[in-house]
Amino acid sequence: MIYSNNLTKKYGDQIVLNIESLEIPKGQSFGLVGNNGAGKTTFFSLLLDLIQPTTGKVLNNEVQVNTSEAWKPFTSAFIDETFLIGYLTPEEYFYFIGELRGQSKTDVNELLSNFSDFFHGEILGQKKYLRDLSKGNQKKVGIVASFIGNPQVIILDEPFANLDPTTQIRLKGIIKNLTKNREVTVLVSSHDLIHVTEVCERIVVLNKGEIVKDIQTSTETLKELETFFGG
Repeated sequence: MIYSNNLTKKYGDQIVLNIESLEIPKGQSFGLVGNNGAGKTTFFSLLLDLIQPTTGKVLNNEVQVNTSEAWKPFTSAFIDETFLIGYLTPEEYFYFIGELRGQSKTDVNELLSNFSDFFHGEILGQKKYLRDLSKGNQKKVGIVASFIGNPQVIILDEPFANLDPTTQIRLKGIIKNLTKNREVTVLVSSHDLIHVTEVCERIVVLNKGEIVKDIQTSTETLKELETFFGG
């Protein structure tokens, strides 16, 4: 589904990402972990054509992302709050995204009805602008908006950050449910090793922009990661 080859990103003389080859098959729950500055957000930004690679390419379902926009209808993401539109209410934002992705208000409302527990009464019907919501509630909006339009690829950067424990648990269930039928590929980056090992069947560790581990998740994975990062 997603394939990168000879992918590098440099700023001046500094190489921030250097991935010779990485393939993520359709339907996989894929985790990306690493310390700050490891290259996680850079990699996601290249997948979404937010920045240009220095060398190499990324293919999403055989479409090269920086030369064609044909990947956009089946791909969605929430990277951070800059993806939101602060002067809209959550409802207005959801309908706006729905319109972009060919969904009616009825379609959007039907989707939203599945996330009442996740929203916990703090998102819909509050008559608040997105800019006035807490960081955690802004994240809830961005995550659910990324599900609109039945995307085949969903990219979530640090989705567990700023969420309370109850919401984190609910989000883990949501991510597991997305990939259970092998139709949706979910890419998650996280600093939380426990969460990422619970929801991702494969975990890649980045260090200084390079892949240093590529693990099929097992009962030993958390211990292996803790040993690696514990030095």
